[in-house]
Amino acid sequence: MDFLKNFPKRMQSVGRYAILMNNSFQKTTWKQYGIESIDEQMNLIFTVLLFVMEESLKEENCTIDDIAAFLSEIDDRYFKYNYSYEDVMILADFIINVILGNSGNTMYFRSYDYEKKDYIEININYIGNRIIYLDNMRRTSYYLTEEGYNMVLSTMELENNLKLTVHEMLFKLHLEKADYGRAVNDIKNVFDQLRIQTQKIQEAMQRIRQNALSYTVEEYRQIMEENITTMEQTRKKFHLHKEFVEKKVAEFEEKEIDVHALEKKEKEELENLKMIESYLNRSLDEHQKILNEHFDLKSLYDKELEHYSNMTMVQRFHFRGELYNRVLEDSSLLENIEVFLKPLFLKRPEKIFHLGKALEFQKRIRKIKEEEETRELGFDEEEYGKEQEMMAKKRLKQYEDSLTFLIKSMKEKKKISLAFLKDYSSEEEKEKLIPTAEIFREIMIELLTVQVIDIEALKKEQEEYLLEKSYQFQLNEMLLSILEKERFHDIKKIYIFRTEQEEKISFSHVKNELGEYRNIRCSNVELWWE
Repeated sequence: MDFLKNFPKRMQSVGRYAILMNNSFQKTTWKQYGIESIDEQMNLIFTVLLFVMEESLKEENCTIDDIAAFLSEIDDRYFKYNYSYEDVMILADFIINVILGNSGNTMYFRSYDYEKKDYIEININYIGNRIIYLDNMRRTSYYLTEEGYNMVLSTMELENNLKLTVHEMLFKLHLEKADYGRAVNDIKNVFDQLRIQTQKIQEAMQRIRQNALSYTVEEYRQIMEENITTMEQTRKKFHLHKEFVEKKVAEFEEKEIDVHALEKKEKEELENLKMIESYLNRSLDEHQKILNEHFDLKSLYDKELEHYSNMTMVQRFHFRGELYNRVLEDSSLLENIEVFLKPLFLKRPEKIFHLGKALEFQKRIRKIKEEEETRELGFDEEEYGKEQEMMAKKRLKQYEDSLTFLIKSMKEKKKISLAFLKDYSSEEEKEKLIPTAEIFREIMIELLTVQVIDIEALKKEQEEYLLEKSYQFQLNEMLLSILEKERFHDIKKIYIFRTEQEEKISFSHVKNELGEYRNIRCSNVELWWE
């Protein structure tokens, strides 16, 4: 019976399709769009899944509007159903929220575990969502979860643990045979696998933060082994591939070939080589991100388990036996009842949102007076607007001074940290670095969120898009402005990472936006450039 081991793992792969088909087949909404056969339904669902995956891998927003626009384009080119704008909007919401999201209900697939001799429930979740703000409007952006990635990528009939190795082998083979067109597709697949591994680590960290006990030791061991295998396979091999590609590109330059005089095939080869070089650089950056997140995951898991182990040391007592029964026997003990009840009031209870109250008809508490008094106020709208604009400019200047000081210090020392700036900066320099606690916090969060800043990519993005003038803090826009103003043209990339040391960095006598002075503590952050 050894062949029945790990049977739930097999059923998890089956369950992804079973639940998806069950959600789709029972819906009559398809008929409204002229889609009746099972083939048409599954083709359209997986088409949408591939689109969401593509946007997820590019780390771009994917709203219902984006999905509807994609469905409209697919319909115009291929299916020819002639859907209206309202039709594709409703169809996009139906596929994403009703079929893939199961109308917000949790999806489970029951699998029999032959080792436990009982059925177990396997949670299936294809897509996740996060709140974003576009043009100051609150929107929902969708992305594939690890479960969704596994389902889509499993259609390629390749085991997860072999995908990176196989794609890298194919890439090396096509590169040696000078088949650069196929090599581009291979290196894209490799980069996708690295990006998926990064997201897998992030989802694991989120699960651990929610409940470390729900994340098993086996899952932790598996993801740590995958991280180590990925890092071992990536860095050394990809550096060799990068050297090979750079050598090929240099051969074109050494021959002093006029790019405009190249034949069509030679132009394609040169473009493919440059694209391969770009993806190799991005893959190496992704490798560094996996390395950092690997240690963050290890540190987080250790801390959460230590936290739970400390909770088990809290002394507990049986309420009925130690309190209730004894008070019934001797009522005089009520004089010391605060010994038991006092710990319950050390912290205010959290407010709980009552959904039923939100749906009730809202009645006015006070009646509105029939005749409201009108009062004229002395208010100059134009003057007020100028005052607000001046305050926004002043605040933006504080952002710029703080970021400029960071960049100048980094340029001069090659590599700096907050601990170094705290110890070796004058009081005047510290005021530039931390004009207010809120501004300093926002800059650090933006930098740590990006981690790796590619200056050339930012310049190219700025050339492609026309941005309106804004008095809000935009990291990329302000960074390019500072580098241009200070003439730091040799800076190509900036790296920002949190150090592993446990000790926090403290800054004393820091002013906040209310004018109050506080002491702040933060993690030590390092910045360096190349």
